[in-house]
Amino acid sequence: MVQVKNRSIFRFLLMATVVIQLMDVPAFGQRKRKESESAPGDLRLREAELVFMDGMKYFILEDYTKALGSFQRVAELNPQESMVYFKIAEIYSKSESQDDHLRAGASIEQAIRLNKKNSNYYLLAAEIYTKQNNFPKAEAMLETLTREVGDNGDHLYLLANIYQFDNKPLEAIKTYDRAEALFGINELSSLQKQKLYLDLGKLDEAIMEGEKLLAAFPDEERYVMGFAEILSKKGQQKKGIEYLEKFLKTHPESGSSKILLAGLYREVGRDKESRDLLMQAFEDPSVDISTKIIVLETYVAQITHAAARNTQDPDIASFAVSLYQQMIAQSPGDPNVYIAGGDLFLSLRQKDNAQRAFLGAVQHGSASFEAWQNLLSLESEAGNYDSLIFHSDQGLEIFPNQAMLYYYNGYGHLQKRHFREATFSLERAKRLSSANPALLHDINSMLGEAYNGTKEYVKSDAAYDAALAFNPKDEYVLNNYSFYLSIRKEHLEKAEHMSSQLIRDHPANASYLDTHAWVLYAREKFKEARKVAERALELPDASAVMYEHYGDILFRLDDVDGAVRQWEKARSLTSQHERIDKKIANRRLY
Repeated sequence: MVQVKNRSIFRFLLMATVVIQLMDVPAFGQRKRKESESAPGDLRLREAELVFMDGMKYFILEDYTKALGSFQRVAELNPQESMVYFKIAEIYSKSESQDDHLRAGASIEQAIRLNKKNSNYYLLAAEIYTKQNNFPKAEAMLETLTREVGDNGDHLYLLANIYQFDNKPLEAIKTYDRAEALFGINELSSLQKQKLYLDLGKLDEAIMEGEKLLAAFPDEERYVMGFAEILSKKGQQKKGIEYLEKFLKTHPESGSSKILLAGLYREVGRDKESRDLLMQAFEDPSVDISTKIIVLETYVAQITHAAARNTQDPDIASFAVSLYQQMIAQSPGDPNVYIAGGDLFLSLRQKDNAQRAFLGAVQHGSASFEAWQNLLSLESEAGNYDSLIFHSDQGLEIFPNQAMLYYYNGYGHLQKRHFREATFSLERAKRLSSANPALLHDINSMLGEAYNGTKEYVKSDAAYDAALAFNPKDEYVLNNYSFYLSIRKEHLEKAEHMSSQLIRDHPANASYLDTHAWVLYAREKFKEARKVAERALELPDASAVMYEHYGDILFRLDDVDGAVRQWEKARSLTSQHERIDKKIANRRLY
């Protein structure tokens, strides 16, 4: 046996053979005369056959330009061959040009004039005219097909579909009826007729179609569920409930139907029945876990909406939590269940429980970036910086190009005063955040602090300046930047300008007043510094640092006794008082 090594050539020969067999002219490719006995017409047919095979070769290789040239030559040699016009039309129909679509229509109509019994010709014609949005012509072609060749399910369904495109719903329904008469009641025709009747506002007819489908397939759960959903959307929840209750009497194991029925019960205010049925369904291991998650998410949305209006219902919250606990008991290793639980606890504002749920999701292999981000956000907010660093490191192994993971990692290190590690992560976050100016601002504000911690002051100042360029009134940046400059005794005029702006905008913030007082102290404006420090100490959130600073200012004003009294107050408010002890003992500054 000879092996075919070139499959493209094999496909070409096979298709060419089949196509030639479909040709209309019996003599095409079949004459047996010797060449010397051939008539001129026979020679033209023989040449047409060879050129047609060339065209098929190019067509299979998708070289449509050469294929079209070959087929047009065949049409010149044998203008009575319908198949050639079909292939020409097929090539033109592949074009995006409107002119080519018109050529395709003219060519396929020529093929149909020569052969009225080839169903493929009518189907291509319908496709061509549908592309031109000439729906009446497409419909006429398919109607002619059914007359000339006979009814076929595929042809009728295609015709009904085109009637729908052409906004002729009644004709579409009649066509589906014709298909149903030939092939019996089926899903496609019944569901399409239901939709069409509903669009026409003919609810009774739509219900009749649904009932016919259910009568034909009484054990098909998806049919009764689909019908009940349609009724619900049309405000016929009670009728939908009737069909589902009837189905569940004979199919009590159908968990998905129970969930849908529970939803309809809730819509009509039958809350207790809804919850009882839902709990049954959630206890059923045969009900898909993704369906249960969707149900829980509907409760999350309800709780979130109620929370926004301050109308929380504790019974609904308690029931939703019990559903989540049932899901965990059945699917303890499914990360998506934990994600749904995390969303639930966030909606209930139970952040500790939400954090534990999202931790469960990542521990069970969740690839949801949102789950990781939620976990890190909650750990950051709770001040769990060791966990924040650990889990952001883990997350970066899965999502190495996510700026937010580097952001949280850098933030965790910064809070732990791991300044070098913080700059490493924050710089990577910065490179990945070029399209997010607000995030860049936050990163720069943290880089200013981190680089100050590594004593890379030029980089620190550059980061703070970039942050202020985005938001000149950022109080966090203004406070830290001016304070660090005062400590370094650099750019003190700039520091005073920033701290002055800060207390103008926040005159009752003790920490900001203390920063301004310390900037004035660094500029040796001790009397002004004293007035500002006293304003800070009048506020209820005065700290040990503020009393110590006030003592230092008094010392510079030669009030040593007053300074010692303030240092003693500072010592009583902090456990870290080694430096203050020295000041008190020696009555001098260090």
